[in-house]
Amino acid sequence: MRTARADLGAALFVLGLGLMAAWQSHVIPPSPIYAQVGPTLVPWLVTAVLLALGVGLTATALRGGWSQDIEELAEAPPLNRRALALLLAGLLANLVLIVPLGFTVAASAQFVLVAAAFGSRALLRNLVIAFIVALSAYGLFVKGLGVNIGAGVVEALVFGEPG
Repeated sequence: MRTARADLGAALFVLGLGLMAAWQSHVIPPSPIYAQVGPTLVPWLVTAVLLALGVGLTATALRGGWSQDIEELAEAPPLNRRALALLLAGLLANLVLIVPLGFTVAASAQFVLVAAAFGSRALLRNLVIAFIVALSAYGLFVKGLGVNIGAGVVEALVFGEPG
């Protein structure tokens, strides 16, 4: 019974995420620049997947849950609180840093923290990879697609974007 409630809680959480994604997708203003594919296509696709997954998980949980007969759950290792804290710190770092410092710095900080959560100890290597990937992604979005994803200090130096 306890696992069925936990399964239902997780399912409703995913369903809630889908509903929040639908609300946020709905408030994205349409852009007159795009003809066929606008800026809301991907958010609505993510919304559809989250809602479908939430409905499926809820139906499974109401039928008794997906974890009721899995013996591996009893043998699962304990929760790695350090890894979870690093993952959450990565998300928080992105949220806090993106406005004042820009996309490249925020995404690089998030990448390094998430890599550490997965056990990587090569801090400098991860930082270099993160910086290159984030700066490249910024360039593709802003210069290639014309979508501003958060100019900051680095972007102003490299691309001449106002920070």
